[in-house]
Amino acid sequence: MRIELQKRDNPSALFALLSPVFAMALTMIVGAIMFTFLGKNPATALYTYFVLPLTDAWLLEQIVIKATPLVLIAIGLAVCFRSGNWNIGAEGQYIIGGMFGAIIPVYFNEWNSLLVLPLVLLMGAIGGALYAAVPAVLKSRFGTNEILTSLMLVYVAQQLVDWLVRAPWRNPQGMGFPGTKPFNESAVLPNILERGDAHYGAVFAVLLAVIFWFVLSRTLKGFEVTVLGESPRAGRFAGFSAKKMTVFAFLVSGAMAGLAGIAEVSGSVEKLDDKVSLGYGFTAIIVAFLGRLNPLGIVLAGLVLALTFIGGEEAQIVLGISDRATRVFQGLLLFFVLASDTLIRYRVKVVSTKPTVVEA
Repeated sequence: MRIELQKRDNPSALFALLSPVFAMALTMIVGAIMFTFLGKNPATALYTYFVLPLTDAWLLEQIVIKATPLVLIAIGLAVCFRSGNWNIGAEGQYIIGGMFGAIIPVYFNEWNSLLVLPLVLLMGAIGGALYAAVPAVLKSRFGTNEILTSLMLVYVAQQLVDWLVRAPWRNPQGMGFPGTKPFNESAVLPNILERGDAHYGAVFAVLLAVIFWFVLSRTLKGFEVTVLGESPRAGRFAGFSAKKMTVFAFLVSGAMAGLAGIAEVSGSVEKLDDKVSLGYGFTAIIVAFLGRLNPLGIVLAGLVLALTFIGGEEAQIVLGISDRATRVFQGLLLFFVLASDTLIRYRVKVVSTKPTVVEA
């Protein structure tokens, strides 16, 4: 006896739309059970996670700050995933984007001009795109598995930036701590509100979500991405190149991750240090799928995941639990999103493997 997944002829469009809701509900149910085993009141824990951050203006702003890089990275990942390419190394492209964008403020720290900030952001996007081009070329040229190559390059990026901020780029006045000189005012992404912490990266995220939604749903390039992702054979008959699409999708995804990296470095930290890698590139995978690979849905999904970050931090203070509980929540959410999608598209069937006896 074995279990098989058989594709449904007509998957429910309603259930497909509600899949993230089902996943969120299941995550909260399992989370409540988890908190019970930890000896915590599940109602208090869930309130601290999902409601308390929404009642405080400062925490709401922190949610926006956390959501900004998640949304930017996830939009790029949506292009990759919809095209049938699996970029699992967005974290590395995010780090390299922050590094590339920091080149100008590091080597031209006294340069004050209106051109500095646009160049810094452009350099960040270029750095992420170039780093993403490595697994793209390896796949399109040699057939290398892009999941492995993109993932392994994350650790290369982490070690490279860690070396830079501890040796050649370290601030001589930094009292020995790893990190560059603080960026000058021209290289800093300004805050949206004078007294707030949220920077204009949040505005870029929303604008780019609208642009990418239009491109993916209303243009020929978006149609090409979808066709090659859902049916490569049909794409070939239509004259589309899967190899060119691999390079295109990775470049777009890397550029968005790199832009997120430099936006975080320039807008939130205002320097490059050894803490640039915060796992946003991996969490953005959850955001992309929770948002149904739709740029507009990704904005909402990014806010939800950011809520789990901030709620998790509050839970550590209020409930005295480990920060690993936040990661468990995020892992459960991804698991239930993928499980819900699978059961909506496929039915589970138990197949008997008992040999048939043929009578003489």
